[in-house]
Amino acid sequence: MTTTVGTPLLDVRDLHVEFKTRDGVVKAVNGVNYSVSAGETLAVLGESGSGKSVTAQAIMGILDMPPASIPQGEILFRGEDMLTMDKEQRRRIRGGKIAMIFQDALSSLNPVLPVGYQLGEMFRAHRGEKRKEAKAKAIELMERVRIPAAAQRVNDYPHQFSGGMRQRIMIAMALALEPDLIIADEPTTALDVTVQAQVMDLLAELQAEFHMGLILITHDLGVVADVADKIAVMYAGRIVETAPVHQLYASPAHPYTRGLLDSIPRLDQKGQELYAIKGLPPNLLRIPPGCPFNPRCPRVQDICRVTLPPLFEVTDEAGTPHPGRASACHFWKETLHDE
Repeated sequence: MTTTVGTPLLDVRDLHVEFKTRDGVVKAVNGVNYSVSAGETLAVLGESGSGKSVTAQAIMGILDMPPASIPQGEILFRGEDMLTMDKEQRRRIRGGKIAMIFQDALSSLNPVLPVGYQLGEMFRAHRGEKRKEAKAKAIELMERVRIPAAAQRVNDYPHQFSGGMRQRIMIAMALALEPDLIIADEPTTALDVTVQAQVMDLLAELQAEFHMGLILITHDLGVVADVADKIAVMYAGRIVETAPVHQLYASPAHPYTRGLLDSIPRLDQKGQELYAIKGLPPNLLRIPPGCPFNPRCPRVQDICRVTLPPLFEVTDEAGTPHPGRASACHFWKETLHDE
């Protein structure tokens, strides 16, 4: 790969995704903007239903359309809008240039085919290789993601592997064609803490080796603390805060982000009641006027109920912008300086 750090691999601009249902139009993604460069890790955080995975599926071009539709927006990969490409152009990018790791490896893998056959399919379909050569490369991939006795296990079926090993197979599948960008959608779901750490360490190691961009989708702030470069927090289909990872953890500038951070159990608060954000995420059929977070926000004021806040540039007390920092809160200054 020749892309240098800082050159955007992927640039999502004003993306909207809707689903037509019997009850009305579900506005799942409402004007999302983010970018990721080679060698960079972007973590996308938020509760279930915030639009994280739908955005990723739109990027990959795997939404069922209909009922889904993309009424506006751009998804630029190396400067070319993927939404205007024909199916064959999109197919060459999907898997070859952008790969995705899904959260449930067992349901993502075909249960009646050996894992080696499924890994080899990438080489057969995209590079026209024979079955023998594809199988040899499948073994190499399994060894690269540190699956023990790969040559003996290449003919095993998905159910014969543990959850952590199945996730390693999904990572191997994503790496098969050495893509420029990987989207990992909740890659540590249902794994115990030790295996989560192993999977995240493996992703970070492989990213450094191949100098890939990585979009890590999760609701678990603990998973991303050591691996992400920057974070985008989503709520009700919108990005409500962006920041370099360490700045966001040290001083969030949106009440929703602060609520997420306060919900993490801490060793120095043993015996205390765990904080929880009040209320429920909004119904995307009927998103409340003004700031979507206003019914749950401890800082809510009248303007929050009527005026949708844009992403304000976050600055220090002297008015100097913090690079990469923005908050969709009318009162981000007060939140930023909360203790």
